Amino acid sequence: MTRFATFLGALAALWLIATPGVAQEYRVQPGDTLRVEVVEDQSLNRTLLVSPDGRISLPGAGALRVNGLTIEQIQRALAQRLAPGFVNPPNVFVDIQALAPEDEDPVTSIFVVGEANTVGRIELEPGTTLLQAFAQFGGFTNFAATKRIQLRRGSDIYTIDYNKILDGSSRNGSVRMHEGDVIIIPQRKLFE
Repeated sequence: MTRFATFLGALAALWLIATPGVAQEYRVQPGDTLRVEVVEDQSLNRTLLVSPDGRISLPGAGALRVNGLTIEQIQRALAQRLAPGFVNPPNVFVDIQALAPEDEDPVTSIFVVGEANTVGRIELEPGTTLLQAFAQFGGFTNFAATKRIQLRRGSDIYTIDYNKILDGSSRNGSVRMHEGDVIIIPQRKLFE
């Protein structure tokens, strides 16, 4: 009887491990690095960083919001967008190459250059968003090109349109600032 009970216990443990849906699927977030492979066209294979606004961009598929999606949902969406360029629907595989770094100490200081009312090193509270950082450094001068603001995070460069943040068509204003981020506000061109 003991052998039978052990067998049933092992069988129950295997069932729990192998049952889909027991563990919650990972949802992609800004800062994650994804590897995309298209079997039918290897020129589309690439490694993509999920931007602060939660998007990736792939030739032939355009920009796709992936924030909060599972890997399977991203694969289906990319295959659907790429399908018109292929005779048969393409086989798209997406894998997480690296997770977004954990924000144990999200912010102590950032740097602001260009047409801001306060430039230089700016101290921020942990969890400060980009829009709050704009307020912290006092906004922009009259000569600021607010449609071409750059957020530089390491070797990555993101273009920010302040007007789109204000009218609600961009969620970039809610991106949390990281230690060492650099905000560059270029000078407006003559008819800009």
